[in-house]
Amino acid sequence: MNLVRFESQAEDLSKARRALMLPHLRGEAESVAEAFRVCSASFHHLNPKDLDDAARGWFTKITEFMDTSGVQDPDRRDKQVVKAEGLSDDQKFELSRVVDELAHWFERRSLEESR
Repeated sequence: MNLVRFESQAEDLSKARRALMLPHLRGEAESVAEAFRVCSASFHHLNPKDLDDAARGWFTKITEFMDTSGVQDPDRRDKQVVKAEGLSDDQKFELSRVVDELAHWFERRSLEESR
């Protein structure tokens, strides 16, 4: 497992975690969409095979939350915002939890690498 590149993911997931925290100055849906954008960029060059089972599960859950296929956007707004608006409170709680878990996982791996 190549630990060096997880430093970038640790930083990115920390940003996503902050986007999900209160207050949501531009609205909750926009904050969730921002977390989606940060995670998407962070995951772009990530190979899930480099993750252990727990991290891969969190990664998969986050990518499922971010999936906008089937999202109808007749007003041509940002599909990620539309998706975020459709999440239930339970789904938003779960998203926050798995982003936090994966952020911690990347942080631990980055610290291990720096030793």
